[in-house]
This record gives sequence, C-alpha cells and structure tokens, in this order.
Amino acid sequence: MLVSRRAFGAGVTALMAASGLGLPAIAADTAAAPAIDPAALVNPELRPILEAMKSRMNMPPLTAERLKQIRSMPMTAFLPKPLAEPAIVEKMIPGHAGDPDVKILLMGQKQDGKTRPAVLYIHGGGYILGSAWAEVLGAQRLCTDLDCVVVMPEYRLAPETRFPGSLEDNYAALQWIYTNADSLGVDRNRIALVGGSAGGGHAAALAIAARDRGEIPICCQVLIYPMLDDHTGSTHMLPPFIGTFGWSASDNKLGWTSLLGVPAGSKTVPAGAVPARVKDLSRLPPTFIGVGTIDLFVEEDIEYAKRLVLAGVPTEMMLVPGAFHGFDQMAPQSRIAKEFTAAWESELSARFALPS
Repeated sequence: MLVSRRAFGAGVTALMAASGLGLPAIAADTAAAPAIDPAALVNPELRPILEAMKSRMNMPPLTAERLKQIRSMPMTAFLPKPLAEPAIVEKMIPGHAGDPDVKILLMGQKQDGKTRPAVLYIHGGGYILGSAWAEVLGAQRLCTDLDCVVVMPEYRLAPETRFPGSLEDNYAALQWIYTNADSLGVDRNRIALVGGSAGGGHAAALAIAARDRGEIPICCQVLIYPMLDDHTGSTHMLPPFIGTFGWSASDNKLGWTSLLGVPAGSKTVPAGAVPARVKDLSRLPPTFIGVGTIDLFVEEDIEYAKRLVLAGVPTEMMLVPGAFHGFDQMAPQSRIAKEFTAAWESELSARFALPS
C-alpha cells in the first residue's frame, strides 16, 4: 500500500495486524517444505520483524469468510492519527455517470498564488480491503517533502463492486483534479499517480485508461510493489520461497477473483482490468517500479518493467534484496526502507522539476 512509508509506523502496522494482512505470515499454500528456507533469504535488516511477528506465523489464507470477519472489526482504533499539518479536507465529488459520488481526502492546497504538482495517491489492500485514512500519514509527508497537492480517493472495494467500478472512481478523482486545477493551484501538466500493492495496480490501470481516453495527461506513475497480474497464484505459481511473507498466492487469487468477477487466471477477463494483460504499453507516462526480491509480485513487476522499456516508456526499476511485501511499512526506519522511499520520491521530484 502507500506513500512515504517511513511515516506510517505503529498506526498502519496495527491496522494491518488487526486485519491479518501485510504481516510476515507464512501462507498456508506453502505447506510443502521448500528446498530453500524462505527465512534465510530475508534481508538481515528485516529479520527482527519476522522474530517480532512469530505469534502471527502460520496464519490461514485469506478467504471470503475471513474477509467478512475482518471487515466487521472496528478499524477506527487502528487508524493512525493524522498530523496537524498539512490539513486534510474530506470532500465528496461527482462519480462516473450513473455511479455514486466519490469521497476524497485533499491535502496540501495553499492559497499563495503558486501552482504546484499534484499526486493522485491510491491506497492498497488487495482490491478488497484498505482505506485512504489508513495511509494518510504518508500522504501528508509527501505534501511536505515535495510541496505538492495530494488527493486520495476512497474507491469502492471488491467484491461488492466489480471492475470497472473502482477504476471509474479513481478516474473521477483524476478528472476532478484536472477540472479544478486552477482553484486548487495545480499545474495540469504535473499530475502524477502513486500507489502501492493493489494501489499500484489501480494506478497502472488508471494510467492506461487515461492514455486511451486522451483527456488528461499524466506526468509519471510510481508503482510500489504493484499488483499487476491475476495469473500469479492462480495459473502461474512462483517458487515457494517467494511470496511466503506478507501477501500469499492464495490471498492474491481471492483479491483478483473479487475484482474481476471471474476466477483469477481465467482465459478472458474484463478489458483493462489487469495491467499485465494489456497488449499495448506504449505512450504510457514515465514509470518507477520498486519491489523486493522475495515479494510475491517480483516476477510480474520485472516483466511489466521490461515490457514498458521495450514499448519506449522511460522506466526505472528498483529491486530490494531480501525484501518481502510491505517491508517498508513494517520496518520504516531500516536503511533499505529509507533508501527505497528516497528512490521513488526522488523520481517523483525529478519529474515534477521538469518544464511543464
């Protein structure tokens, strides 16, 4: 999930612990002992996290029933307390024609006569969980670090809302930024997309939709261990030492099936729903993709980056040795987490600094 991980700390970790997601849990679908010990591949800086989370090892995979139980939990107590500044404004904006209005969180707007870049930041949660409020601290830090406006949409979750509902919610937020750029003090030519995990998948799908619709230019997309391919964990399995910690193959299968409305890995899925299935990746905005080497998404992210390069899209790829899914949220003060966050923020800053 997220933006500027170093700010999330205890709030996000507690939320994810309560939901059973994002924690270094050994997935049930790795029952057969792997030839390679997954724990031996974990970056030494991250091993204390595994030790601290021993009580949550051997968790069962996420199921539809567990999803209901998680959603029934009162999450308010686990949400991080926002910073006093920048202020957060909660607004309702028009949704796609025939769809309900979309709630957004707006921050970083200043009435000083200057124009600033804007980030549409899309939260994660496997397409089935999560909230913008769970990731608000990182968004506030991003406002301060890059002096930008941030908009976070509360898109509708699956399985209650199948694709393209969430895409249209996110596009409505993007369109709102573009249409209201003058009053927001936003440069229409410096609007970026940022998202982690499922948020990265949403951002990738949104960049493709924006290209195809030809209405709104995107200056860059930052995809943080993005969830891009429904084949992973369904019709395509990785070695058992990859995806052992954080987000499992079975979790992935449930998330994609919930979004698509058909089993993950099906021969046919809704057009535009799965970024990895989109044949033409040309004319997409400059892209940053970062992922850990033992993250479930490592192969699909490398493949997507390769395809972007071969399509002529300026692309930066960062692989973090021994990092599992969500490592930067769980160990935000570690050296590798700080370097990871600094890398994608630097790319974003550089794109914002270019002439409009």
